[in-house]
Amino acid sequence: MTAIQVKICGIKDVSALDAALDAGADFVGFNFYPPSPRSAPAEAAAELARRAEGRARRVGLFVDADDALIEATLAAVRLDVLQLHGGETPERVAEVRGRFGLPVWKAVPVAAAEDLVAARAWRAQADLLLFDAKPPKRPDALPGGNALAFDWDLIAADRPEGDWMLSGGLTPENVAAAIARAAPPAVDVASGVERRRGEKDPGLIRAFVEAVRRADG
Repeated sequence: MTAIQVKICGIKDVSALDAALDAGADFVGFNFYPPSPRSAPAEAAAELARRAEGRARRVGLFVDADDALIEATLAAVRLDVLQLHGGETPERVAEVRGRFGLPVWKAVPVAAAEDLVAARAWRAQADLLLFDAKPPKRPDALPGGNALAFDWDLIAADRPEGDWMLSGGLTPENVAAAIARAAPPAVDVASGVERRRGEKDPGLIRAFVEAVRRADG
């Protein structure tokens, strides 16, 4: 049985990174979407990426970014995966994958069963689909990281094909229930391991990874 993989997203300081690495997270995510409180300047992310090298795969999160932004970021920061978390079309996902030669993940917002059906449009182009809760309809809502979960039974009822990851509102307290209901091969957390919006708590990071490992048996 393959262990459930864990991604800690929105890391922007050494204490959070070291907590994720020491706990055994498989992926660490750096946010390059400036409106987000979790965004990290390229210079800071570059140092964190160097520190993580060989210990976890480094994921760069972009929202409707053009080629110039992705290219400039990759020139400064060593990344292993590109995560597209906006309204990117399947064609755009294919373009990014072909141009930059890195695995590309596509985040898909989910609120209802039909959203999982619609997600199949990206299956051929994306290396992994990340199922996140659909953002609330309010001006300050972000594409992700809104501390909202969707109904995990939707996944159980319509099991995704290929590689995928569960995200949205996960915490150290509820991730075991999410695993029991959705049986994801990987989980992603951002807001659920923060003491304040955009500020990671090393203790919560460790607790989250430990909760996944216990639930994984």
